[in-house]
Amino acid sequence: MIRFLLRKLLVIVPTFIGISIVAFGFVRILPGDPVMLMAGERGLTAERHAELLAQFGFDRPIWVQYLDFVARIFQGDIGSSLVTKKPVLQEFAVLFPATLELALCAILLAALIGIPLGVLAAAKRGSWFDQLSMGVALTGYSMPIFWWGLLLIIFFSGTLGWTPVSGRISLMYYFPDSTGFMLIDSLLSGQKGAFASALHHLILPSIVLATIPMAVLARQTRSAMLEVLSEDYVRTARAKGLNPWRVVSLHAFRNALIPIVTTLGLQIGGLLTGAILTETIFSWPGIGKWMVDSISRRDYPVVQGGLMMIAIIVMAVNLIVDMLYALINPRIRHR
Repeated sequence: MIRFLLRKLLVIVPTFIGISIVAFGFVRILPGDPVMLMAGERGLTAERHAELLAQFGFDRPIWVQYLDFVARIFQGDIGSSLVTKKPVLQEFAVLFPATLELALCAILLAALIGIPLGVLAAAKRGSWFDQLSMGVALTGYSMPIFWWGLLLIIFFSGTLGWTPVSGRISLMYYFPDSTGFMLIDSLLSGQKGAFASALHHLILPSIVLATIPMAVLARQTRSAMLEVLSEDYVRTARAKGLNPWRVVSLHAFRNALIPIVTTLGLQIGGLLTGAILTETIFSWPGIGKWMVDSISRRDYPVVQGGLMMIAIIVMAVNLIVDMLYALINPRIRHR
């Protein structure tokens, strides 16, 4: 098990280096001068512009800036925002609970719908239900998030008026931000209607963010179930006259659970990247919207630090999934 873990950690090292290069270089290939953007309409003299470039270190060779960026990451300091002057880690810690809450609700919704849908599709292989459900799953997987989100806003918020357009809770409620999770804080506040309002604001963003994971889980569950249903022990159970749904739910689903759990874990990491578009569409105050706003302001430390933090979280989730997979299926350790 230790050797398996070490192999995985060795793979993370070049991945980390590649991501750090992408994160560092991404904002620097965008047009625009961060110092001039900070100055706004006030303008700067040439001397003041050069002074600010030197102050923020933008006048140094690009490779020196990159090495300094990597060195600060290992020191636990990924810089401070050029706009707010606050440490990037501090801003990330404040905003991340909103993104995590949205991601957890989305993955819960995806699992509650996608997995049963895949099981039923496999049990009714070749039927109209199988073809329809997999067609819907393929459509959901192929659908652009920004288009799907705007479509739901127009229909449910604009036309029907059932759901709010943006935000996490109605402006009529105010209470201390104890945990960062609006559903929990609204319950703790004791204010009547606060939890319902928070849940109401969470519906559309969760549906939009859950669409692709739901489709992936449905297709993966169907594939895993079909493979298990063709095994000899399943045919034997059927030959013994056991209830068909008992065979599917008890014998087949339990043995198909390993790839399903793996896919579920990997989707959690993927939701953090999908949240960038979802949060922007719904003005959800999480790290996704924070990143987009920082890109428009050329706030280099925030964009670099945000990308690195997201990448580290995704790599950590993938490593945990790999370890759980190795615990469940020991044969994977020797591959």
